Amino acid sequence: MSDFAFSAAFREALAARCRAFPRIVHPQGGLKAAAVAITLVEADDGSGQAAFLLTRRSASLRAHAGQWALPGGRCDPGETLETAALRELEEELGLSLPPASILGVLDDYPTRSGYSIAPVVTWLEEPAEIRPNPDEVASVHRIRLDELMDPGAVSFETIPETPRPVIRLRIGDQHLHAPTAAVVYQLRELAAGRITRVSELDQPVFGEPM
Repeated sequence: MSDFAFSAAFREALAARCRAFPRIVHPQGGLKAAAVAITLVEADDGSGQAAFLLTRRSASLRAHAGQWALPGGRCDPGETLETAALRELEEELGLSLPPASILGVLDDYPTRSGYSIAPVVTWLEEPAEIRPNPDEVASVHRIRLDELMDPGAVSFETIPETPRPVIRLRIGDQHLHAPTAAVVYQLRELAAGRITRVSELDQPVFGEPM
């Protein structure tokens, strides 16, 4: 059995790593608090592997139309990161997950667009419940964790606009950039039993949404 099989054993192992994770909270300093949900589900290819939900944003959106994204958005006043992530999951994918589905929260990631994003890791047993909101989501994809473990799936680039490395994740014949790539990379590392910081990984100037 793969270490990343979608199973009770993997859920418990990942939940334990999330509980022990020494989360870094980024100083707000004018940044707006936001949360994204990294939702683990069973892959849809019959492999039994764990995957996470990734969306392609609707082409009709005013900002970042058609780009890859995790469900998420800005926190409402008085809202916790966890509550915001669950609310966004319901608004974007029609998923009503209980608080018990949350495994943990990873490091804050500051973005070029002025947000401090907190990745909230959740677990979904019944992905058949997914009902994407067509106003926000063009399509939903399940990306296998084990495929991200390939060393060739991660690359770091340099661009003239920043001295910091820019992370890129290969997803099939597509590529993810930060902030999405950064927070997914941190989950990938945690799933493999490693604590890897990502706040110093930069994003390209065009940016991806939260």
